[in-house]
Order: sequence, then structure tokens, then C-alpha cells
Amino acid sequence: MKKLLIVMVTLLTVQGWAQEKKNKNAAYTIEVNGNCETCKQRIEKAAYAVKGVKSAVWNIETHQLQLIINEEKTTLDGVKKAIAAIGHDVIGSYKAPEGVYENLHHCCKYERLN
Repeated sequence: MKKLLIVMVTLLTVQGWAQEKKNKNAAYTIEVNGNCETCKQRIEKAAYAVKGVKSAVWNIETHQLQLIINEEKTTLDGVKKAIAAIGHDVIGSYKAPEGVYENLHHCCKYERLN
């Protein structure tokens, strides 16, 4: 009985550890609104400012931001919030504050969806 209890505790401990382990190279693709090279620089800079972001490449034509993050240091949600905070809507997640969006350069003002 004692051996069975030890085995069960060991299995539960290993299972718990496996669930807590985070991916150090998690890849994500999100859609971020923007228009131009200035937007690209601003979006990528905001992403890289989040500790744990290893790679951030935004495509002007597709509006897709390719990310690689260390989930031990950040979350995808944290990166999305940082991008919205600098004036770019993250489709399906966060809308940039109106005042921040309005302060973007005229060429950076994209069509906002409700």
C-alpha cells in the first residue's frame, strides 16, 4: 500500500510539473491593423519591448504579425496589449485607445472596424 501511495504521488508531481512547463519558442500569428513602413517599425518595436519576445515580423500586405515568444517570460496576451497601447488594433482581441489612434501620423490611420 505504501509503494502504491508513493507511485501515485510521484505521478501526480510529474504531471503537475509537465503542465507548468512553458514553451521557450512558442510561435504565433496575429492580425494587427496598420498601413505602412512606419506602422511596421512601430508594431515590431512595441512587440520587442515586451520581455520574452524573441522575434516579431509584421507584413504590411497581410497585416500578419509573426511572433516567437518565451512563454516563461511573457504571454501572447501581453504582447497584444502592448501593440494596442501604441495605436494599432489587434484583430479579435484589443482595440487601440481612441486618443492614441488619433495621434498616429495620417498615413498610419487604417480603417477601424467597430
